[in-house]
Amino acid sequence: MGEKICNGPPNYPFWFGGSASCMAAFFTHPLDLVKVRLQTVSKIPGTQLSMVGTLFNVVRHEGPIAVYSGLSASILRQATYSTTRFGVYAKMKQHFSPSDEKLPFLKLSVMAAASGWIGGAAGNPADIINVRMQQDRANPPAQRRNYRNAIDGIVRMAREEGLNSLFRGIWPNTLRAALMSTCQLATYDQFKAQLMKLSFFEDGLVTHFSASLMSGLVATTVCSPVDVIKTRIMASHNSRGIMHLLTDITGKEGVSWMFRGWVPSFIRLGPQTVLTFIALEQHQKVWRWMRDGRRESLTY
Repeated sequence: MGEKICNGPPNYPFWFGGSASCMAAFFTHPLDLVKVRLQTVSKIPGTQLSMVGTLFNVVRHEGPIAVYSGLSASILRQATYSTTRFGVYAKMKQHFSPSDEKLPFLKLSVMAAASGWIGGAAGNPADIINVRMQQDRANPPAQRRNYRNAIDGIVRMAREEGLNSLFRGIWPNTLRAALMSTCQLATYDQFKAQLMKLSFFEDGLVTHFSASLMSGLVATTVCSPVDVIKTRIMASHNSRGIMHLLTDITGKEGVSWMFRGWVPSFIRLGPQTVLTFIALEQHQKVWRWMRDGRRESLTY
């Protein structure tokens, strides 16, 4: 059974969104790796272009454990990026809705975009290492960086390339983070509110699943072009500007580059979004149970 929303704005811990995102990232990391490989495939002659082909190519040539290459960086990214954006967004909603009234979608979108931009900046170093570690085994041996883990990657990158390198690609990354947060956080709240108006839906698993799946679809489509640019810049061994990169890949690949890796992006982002919001809702449900001392079911 679902539960009715309590009156008053609950003051959830800041880290809930990051914790939920880390849980989801563990299960969806292999799909994220496939997405990165597909988005950077033009640099690797002979790489298969299909999602399934790329996945089997990784397993066959690099071993099954390779699908979790860069997991430490993925977890660190969520611990910085998602903790910040979810936490800031929640605090903004508390500030602008002290009585827990429903906010208009435009205001939610602005708050989500701002929190995403801040989160994107906070998570940029981990995001670079995440992309590099996922791509590293596909590079020629002479071009591999061979980071041991995310912390080693950040330390080596700062030492070998300078501190400024930690913010390479920050503009497309923060733009993507702002778009992603708008398409995930604001649309999830909006979809959930609209679904709750229907008699079939209540504040339970079906509503959370449906709203998060729809927000994942919107986020994948809107963010795909920026995601490709961000990945290319972060995986690059040089520091080409965004306009140079746009001109180069459009000339070589046409406009199809904008949605390269869309299917694996959605297959990753769909479950990532669903698992994140379901985990977040459960975090919040347990917290309310502990706060109120109520004996309510902790399962759906």
